[in-house]
Amino acid sequence: MMLRKTLFILVAGALLVAGPFGQLGLVDQASAAEIFPKVGTYGAQFLKLGPTARATGMGSAYTAVADNVESVYWNPAGIVSVRGNQVLVSQTEWTADINLSFFAMVFNPRSIDGTFAISARALWMDSQLVRTATEPDGNGQLFDSGSQTVGLTYSRFFTDKFSAGATLHYLHSSLADFDVNTAVADIGILYRIGIRGMKIGMSIQSLGAEVTYDERPARMPTMFKVGFAMDAVRVGRQRLIAATEFEHPVDNTERANFGAEYNMGFDSGAFFLRGGYSLEYDTQGLSAGAGFRVNTGNSSAVDLDYSWVDMAALGFVHRVGLMIGF
Repeated sequence: MMLRKTLFILVAGALLVAGPFGQLGLVDQASAAEIFPKVGTYGAQFLKLGPTARATGMGSAYTAVADNVESVYWNPAGIVSVRGNQVLVSQTEWTADINLSFFAMVFNPRSIDGTFAISARALWMDSQLVRTATEPDGNGQLFDSGSQTVGLTYSRFFTDKFSAGATLHYLHSSLADFDVNTAVADIGILYRIGIRGMKIGMSIQSLGAEVTYDERPARMPTMFKVGFAMDAVRVGRQRLIAATEFEHPVDNTERANFGAEYNMGFDSGAFFLRGGYSLEYDTQGLSAGAGFRVNTGNSSAVDLDYSWVDMAALGFVHRVGLMIGF
């Protein structure tokens, strides 16, 4: 009875949050009748790029897994699993010489109930030549472009099984002499069933108002996610996590992600193998990854993670991350 009541609250809460923004399409019959996805009609698309290696190595099926500092991006309700402090630095080599850098730190103040995190990410590229109709090879001048966010996250347990969290981001995006600034929010909830590590997670990413690019308004690429994860195998120091996830972006068709992580523990640390697959994406499909953990003390460790994602015609995307727990 308690489980059914909690699940009802989770779903109802997600729909109530989605409704006022009118973007998720879950309660909007007009949007449900649309035939074509609204690709290219929303701004700040970099907000949809997963910045961390562990999660993307699992096919981005991470909303319900969320149990470390990476949760700051994927589901802020998951940072409550961090008992001490964790710091993550991650780098993504995107296509067309585009880079995505990500930083996050989770900490637990003794005087305040709950878990906090700060984060920052930047989409950047090298300076480009200014080209005109009369000087297609460049006029000798350079311009810069990129986007950045800085965020503050708060999460806490409301029961021994249910946690919720939210992140408020300040977003800045620029192209040469043009720039825009706005605020964006992420909301997440996580319910731990208590059987074989089963968890249900939900998140709404990139809630925000419209921004205006060169007198043209653009809405934020809000995305609703719901996921499920469990320990498919747990024998001794070996563990196999299986996860699945459903996504509903406002500017594209529904998607599904599937992933798994194998963990072999040792006295000195652990070894990880990951794999996943994404359905209904324009390019993203197969993904894989690996990681190592080295215990540096009774409550401290260093993790090095890597992921590889097949983007079809766009080539392969590589991510590497370094996480320190203390």
